[in-house]
Amino acid sequence: MENIKLTQDQKQLIERLGVHYERAGLQPAPSRVIALLLVSDKTELTFDQICETLKISKSAASNAINLLLSAGTIDYITLSGDRKRYFRSRVTSWKEETRKSLNTMLGLNTLLQEVLDQRPKSSKEFNDSLQEVITFMEFLHREVDNIFIKWEARKK
Repeated sequence: MENIKLTQDQKQLIERLGVHYERAGLQPAPSRVIALLLVSDKTELTFDQICETLKISKSAASNAINLLLSAGTIDYITLSGDRKRYFRSRVTSWKEETRKSLNTMLGLNTLLQEVLDQRPKSSKEFNDSLQEVITFMEFLHREVDNIFIKWEARKK
């Protein structure tokens, strides 16, 4: 197994990214795994390389990797004749992930509309705030499609 060599700057960047992901709601180990996969010179790392580089237990690494796999944040490849799995960031599929997140938000928006429809009319201030959230999310969904169109046009 080839050891992963990181510069001091790369180690510090992994830590800063890890803290960022923790603040976004991830646990420490998955935060560091995704940070490592983004920062490492190698774009695919084995389970053992992840454990050794981050100095985390096999259990912590396994739980972190499984969480990131199920969330679609990372995936893995295998190489012919090699039984190991090589984990990698799914940063290359950012557009699909962004659209998936937006569709999840839109699903929540549908539920919020149902909540609003069932709320008593007497809680006007609360209902108005909830309606504003729903309207904003609908606006955001429409605008994101326009942003993607503009982005694609800009690249040409």
